[in-house]
Amino acid sequence: MSLQYRKQNKDLYKTKMRIMEIANYVDKFYRDLNIRVPLIGLEVWTEHDQCIINEEPNSTLWSFLQWRQKLKSRKKHDNAQLLTGVIFKGTTIGMAPLEGMCSHENSGGINVDHSELPIGAAATMAHEIGHNIGMSHDHEGCCVEATAEQGGCVMAAATGHPFPKVFSRCSKKDLDNYFQKGGGMCLFNMPNMKDLVGGKRCGNGFVEEGEECDCGEPEECTNDCCHPSNCTLKVDAQCAHGVCCEDCKLKQAGTMCRGAAGACDLPEYCTGGSPYCPSNVYLLDRSSCQHGRAYCYNGMCLTHEQQCLQLWGYGAQPAHDACFQDVNAAGNAFGNCGKDSNGNYMKCEKSDAKCGKIQCHSAAKKPKGTNAVSIDTTIRTDGIEVKCRGTYVYSTQDGQGDLPDPGLVMTGTKCGEGKVCKDRQCQNASFTELQTCIARCHGHGVCNSNGNCHCKRGWAPPFCEKPGLGGSVDSGPVQYDSDLGEHKILLSITL
Repeated sequence: MSLQYRKQNKDLYKTKMRIMEIANYVDKFYRDLNIRVPLIGLEVWTEHDQCIINEEPNSTLWSFLQWRQKLKSRKKHDNAQLLTGVIFKGTTIGMAPLEGMCSHENSGGINVDHSELPIGAAATMAHEIGHNIGMSHDHEGCCVEATAEQGGCVMAAATGHPFPKVFSRCSKKDLDNYFQKGGGMCLFNMPNMKDLVGGKRCGNGFVEEGEECDCGEPEECTNDCCHPSNCTLKVDAQCAHGVCCEDCKLKQAGTMCRGAAGACDLPEYCTGGSPYCPSNVYLLDRSSCQHGRAYCYNGMCLTHEQQCLQLWGYGAQPAHDACFQDVNAAGNAFGNCGKDSNGNYMKCEKSDAKCGKIQCHSAAKKPKGTNAVSIDTTIRTDGIEVKCRGTYVYSTQDGQGDLPDPGLVMTGTKCGEGKVCKDRQCQNASFTELQTCIARCHGHGVCNSNGNCHCKRGWAPPFCEKPGLGGSVDSGPVQYDSDLGEHKILLSITL
């Protein structure tokens, strides 16, 4: 039986109300980033826990993420967060994979309901979701948006009462960088508002069935196209929300509404009949990127080079293969292929070494980021001394050890010809779906994440065999003289 449920005296209604209040705070925190966080699923485990939940945060996180993979097949969502009454070892009150958003394996986190006030757990959950969307801990000088007496900023390494409510400029920069390289692709699609926990209500800011618009409560509505009292459009207004709506009118078909973000993304265009941009699509997983040096995965082109730059900064490069093999064979904090279910470091097999701790060459004194130190190892290969530089992130006494090792190679990274990193192993990648799709595109297009052809300019969808403007059946009609507009992001979360 869930400890969280027992803490609420086994009162299911009371437990749900507590969780919904926490989720409402999280949604409120993220509005400043133009991100909405609708709660579209809520499970309370009244009989027994559905995954391992114990005082070891690492094993709890990975057990929950494995459970989430099964949840995905019965409940569509972008991200799942576990709220628990179990107290973790040390000072950890939450944990989430960095840049895990939208991925099958890592889009989630775990959180302790550690305060009598729901805003306390909400601040932790907002922090862990922040890690999922690429935000690192704030370093000194980041948080100018709020004083310590006001709670500071959400991505501080350690927080307490008063709890933070705002994100720092550094967090916003991290988020921008994450989106620019193609992260968070699922966040640009509209969730099914019929799934919204708490039921339909005019004034909640979500356009639900029977509503023409919803700009929030009357006192907070700033939308000139919508009546906040009854969620109807004003006279002569065609629309009130969406990037394909401007001055209460629908934008012309073919206006670009979402440009390509990174090498593995594809653009979308307004249809002329909807205020919303078409659902986000990107290159099908395993598509080639970086001139054949990498494969696309969840809309991102993941390389060892990119991860070295992220950890060490300008000029960093992956180290010699021998560095990966020698250092990661140790099976300790400085060289490993992750941890097992008991929290013990695992040695890398030689064939899996490039999926363990990333090894880099860099002239920098230390890695970027809070509490990050370099682990330097010198090896001899072919009679030459080679310096291998790894990254170790330690937890201070007051800090939250809430990030699984950011120095591990990311899932989806190419580790050999026809191979990618998955579950800390260098596994054969399947190209069957990609090859089948490409064969239908007549040499004039690429394949998108829905398995449809995205045609080059001059060729028409669906199969790129006839003259046309390009694009796909998913992208909206293409027009080449349009500007990119601002967009709102929706993160559908389940608890």
